[in-house]
Amino acid sequence: MTDPDPHSLPPYPLSPGAAAAETELREEVRRFVREHGLARRYVELDVQPSFPKAEWKALAQLGWLGPRAPRSAGGKGLSLAQEAALMEELAYGGGSVFAKLVLQPEFCSPLLHGSPDLVGRWYTPMLRGELLVGNQITEPNAGSDAAALSTRAELQGEEYVLTGTKSEIAFAADAQAAIVYATVDPSRGSHGITAFLVPQDLRGIRTELVDDLGERWMRRGTVHYDQVRVPRSLRIGEEGRGFQYLMEELTPERCLLGLLYLAVARASWEESRTYVRDRIAFGRPIGSFQGVSFPLVEDLARIEGARLFGWSVLAQLAGGERMDAGSALVKWLGNETALTALDHAMQVHGGSGYSRRWPHEQRWRDVRSGTTAHGTSEILRVVAARELLQLPSGKKDRPHGSS
Repeated sequence: MTDPDPHSLPPYPLSPGAAAAETELREEVRRFVREHGLARRYVELDVQPSFPKAEWKALAQLGWLGPRAPRSAGGKGLSLAQEAALMEELAYGGGSVFAKLVLQPEFCSPLLHGSPDLVGRWYTPMLRGELLVGNQITEPNAGSDAAALSTRAELQGEEYVLTGTKSEIAFAADAQAAIVYATVDPSRGSHGITAFLVPQDLRGIRTELVDDLGERWMRRGTVHYDQVRVPRSLRIGEEGRGFQYLMEELTPERCLLGLLYLAVARASWEESRTYVRDRIAFGRPIGSFQGVSFPLVEDLARIEGARLFGWSVLAQLAGGERMDAGSALVKWLGNETALTALDHAMQVHGGSGYSRRWPHEQRWRDVRSGTTAHGTSEILRVVAARELLQLPSGKKDRPHGSS
């Protein structure tokens, strides 16, 4: 057997009803993946974790960082469908790293509710690849339950004083600034949560990195705030509106993430299809044994079914419909389907599938993060059940990620 060749993957299938602009974009992304050696870089970033500055800048030069960002803020103003196509191709041919770079500025879209100065100093430069802004929501005792955030922001004159701890924070080692969510009044629950743009070099900030299973390039960590003084001018929008700003972008993000995971799994499926035709055991290709072939064909059916569901929800989002439940289910289904397919890919490759010789194990580790990030698998089903079954929440404040 020969080592895997990332260039041997067949083209990723077009989305349902793909327009000419989407087809052209996909071809451009495939060239980018090849020319920048993204499949190789994907593996390198796991072995030696670091923020991929060169790829970040290269994506920015093409307008592919936060591609849906409005032109007024320096963005390219692409459609949801175009962004999904861009992310699918990057995840399929290169790896999840580069598709998630595309999304990072949109995770930070609450900044667009800030002053023109905030947008001009922090958001627009990020679209140009000049700096990195992170997001800090989760705390040691508050993840899914937004009302439980305990990081405090107390107004003292023209400054807010931040005190608290944020945990499981992506880009803790590399972000020049972060959107920090803190409460100005714990008695108001999620309606007290306020967003701040906090430069990470302010006095009183201390960071501890964690050693993660996957997505090691994100260099996550715990960030402590000890009486950190933040100018009032760095508050994003109005007091008490932080949770609302966060939720506005979370719904489309979830749909895009579900499609991303499926594209990663499809790459491993294609590599497995080639492998089971070439690998000989007992005098014939191992793919001729039902124990090998049945899981693979079932995986393809599930990947394609989940992807069609994702594109359907995406179309409805683009049409202006609220799709909180649909997007939650796309992320949940895409994540679960991808993990199963990646596990099967490792299995059919035998002992080599468990090694770094193939990218399946790294892909599995990276996709596994999706079961807890941007809404846990459990919370996603809570969101969907509440909306689809029209169930009461039982409390005033809804879980992080609820509509």
